[in-house]
Amino acid sequence: VPVLAAAAYACMVGGIANRLVAAQFASGIGATMLVTMSVAFDQASSIDLALMLCLLAVPASLLFALFAERWL
Repeated sequence: VPVLAAAAYACMVGGIANRLVAAQFASGIGATMLVTMSVAFDQASSIDLALMLCLLAVPASLLFALFAERWL
């Protein structure tokens, strides 16, 4: 959880490129945490949530980059 807090802090502070990298890092850490919790609590359905987080992180970062390029 401290690593996720550090990534969230980096998302709030810094330049646009640093925020984008921190958001990607946070989504990777979040997916890893979801998979770990799924194995620890023996619930296979939580892996679906981690998979969707991984699949939706890439389009979300591309949309953020497009928004930053056009309007910021």
